[in-house]
Amino acid sequence: MGVHVVWFVAALALLVAELATTSFYAIFLAIGAFAAGVAAFVVPDLPLWVQVAIALVVAVAGVVIVRPILGRSLQRRGSGSIGPGVHGGFVGQRALTLDPVGDELHPGHVRLAGETWLAVTSDHSTIDGAQPVVISAVRGTTLVVRPAGGLPATALEGR
Repeated sequence: MGVHVVWFVAALALLVAELATTSFYAIFLAIGAFAAGVAAFVVPDLPLWVQVAIALVVAVAGVVIVRPILGRSLQRRGSGSIGPGVHGGFVGQRALTLDPVGDELHPGHVRLAGETWLAVTSDHSTIDGAQPVVISAVRGTTLVVRPAGGLPATALEGR
């Protein structure tokens, strides 16, 4: 099995990771691995350090150049922006509690962007169900929330 096959398998694995995370970073790592695989296939005696350099240059160029351009393009079309990772875009957004939300030992759930998320409060307080909240941080797949004053709960029910 040639080194190019390893690069192609890595590219496929990174594509699967991108589908699982939708962070829009792994896609560029996958493209970089694919470029290194093509280079290794076309030039079989290409040193490994050159292959790695190709993968890194393509991946970094994608993240630094292409990702911001695509983000601006999507924002102009009204499709939303690409935040720093998918979860970074959640901070500051409003959600609706589905049940009481407490600290890490008493988590609850919120509705955000049409999906149900595990949520906790950072100050050990408890927020009742059907209350509007604001996302203040993201810890893994858990949202840290605080009460959102001034917005009726019915305004968020469709989200």
